[in-house]
Amino acid sequence: MAQERTGVVTFKGNPVTLIGPEIKVGDAAPNFKVLANDLSEVTLDDTKGSVRIISVVPSLDTGVCDAQTRRFNEEAAQLEGVNILTISVDLPFAQKRWCGAAGIDKVQTLSDHRDLSFGTAYGVVIKELRLLARAVFVIDQNDQVVHAEYVPEIAEHPNYEAAIEAAKKALQ
Repeated sequence: MAQERTGVVTFKGNPVTLIGPEIKVGDAAPNFKVLANDLSEVTLDDTKGSVRIISVVPSLDTGVCDAQTRRFNEEAAQLEGVNILTISVDLPFAQKRWCGAAGIDKVQTLSDHRDLSFGTAYGVVIKELRLLARAVFVIDQNDQVVHAEYVPEIAEHPNYEAAIEAAKKALQ
């Protein structure tokens, strides 16, 4: 049975339970298996050797998640050599439709709906809702975690600047 953590985040002020371990700076980034918009499997190893920003959102169809994904899409245009992955439990078809409607072309949206592989490995599965908690991880070329943020209140924005600075630093 996976580890359960309480007292880490709230959803609209109410405490929720996260399933999986807390990932910290300095940890080896856990591998995972999620689905791309075409239903092909994607793992952390598929972007091996590059700096990655993993933006975790509960659902692209909500205001903060939409804004978070758009912000990282804009930043991606200026971050050469950085792969930006947005992971949610939205179905791949819904992610593809949302990206088309939103004009998102620099961020890769990935679905953890099938197995919760990413969410369980990174400790972001919300037990009560079967959604992923808002979080941002930056992983360097050597698969080391160089930035980890679990946003304390799921309805709020992450610290974009801290994640972007960690990615820029990892590129050097």
